[in-house]
Amino acid sequence: MKRRLGSTDLSIAPLVLGGNVFGWSANRAASFAVLDAFVAGGGTMIDTADVYSAWAPGHVGGESETIIGEWLRRRGSHDGVMIATKVGMLPGEGGAKLAPARIAAACDASLRRLGVDTIDLYFAHQDDDDVPQADVLGAFSRLVEAGKVRVIGASNFHAARLKSAHDTALRLGLPSFHVLQPEYNLVSRNKFEGELQDYCIEHNIGVVPYYGLASGFLTGKYRTADDFGKSVRGGRMAPLLEGRGKAVLGVMDAIAEESGATLAQIALAWLAAQPGVTAPIASATSVEQIGELLGAITLELSRDQLERLTVAGV
Repeated sequence: MKRRLGSTDLSIAPLVLGGNVFGWSANRAASFAVLDAFVAGGGTMIDTADVYSAWAPGHVGGESETIIGEWLRRRGSHDGVMIATKVGMLPGEGGAKLAPARIAAACDASLRRLGVDTIDLYFAHQDDDDVPQADVLGAFSRLVEAGKVRVIGASNFHAARLKSAHDTALRLGLPSFHVLQPEYNLVSRNKFEGELQDYCIEHNIGVVPYYGLASGFLTGKYRTADDFGKSVRGGRMAPLLEGRGKAVLGVMDAIAEESGATLAQIALAWLAAQPGVTAPIASATSVEQIGELLGAITLELSRDQLERLTVAGV
């Protein structure tokens, strides 16, 4: 069931648990229950970031990492669980974004909150044109050499910058970004498909896409403008409905009838079947939601079903 994450020595289940909700829309008790259920169901990797959830009133960032760290301490072991976190969106000691001093300070802060000695996968959360890529990779290299980080990855990088970083790493003998975290789902495909996807496949860069459910759109929750009031995210759904969203939901509904799977499971199974993709990321605020999401791990869509979904989103 596990898949090797690109050319790294990490093997993970084909679903990654998103930690953006922990300490925000999921309180401590709910977060612990979700984490317990995910691991019990075969999940292996939890994805978070230092900036989660600085956007919430009264929050400063680090809330998600803190919850995960408390859960790991209660669990009594880091064994069997891999943690991915990120640097680059939360200002603080050492500067902003990907300044080398900021990377070093942010990593130490994440390690403290998580209560671990090593971060399994450490992402540059976003690109930083203001810092030479050699300096960024050099900062990550020092973390790897110190045993604070196992593998590094890039999130929200365009193809040209990912290529540039890879070439820089090879030229200078520095660690390379072996994992990419892009936005990618059935109704948002242009940021990954094409040059970026081809490059990841060519260089065996593992891909763990975020927004796999398009902020809930691909669960079928938002089918008309009247549904936008169902959550704070509803206002984002209008462009999806006006675009190919309705057509995609129509095909998903048909496949749900054929397979007995839910729309969320279908959306994630389609992602997991795409060339280059190791595992999609999805979040949950309840054990019931986790149960549904984990069903995507064993769902095998037929070639015809995959093709119908692909065509509907074009």
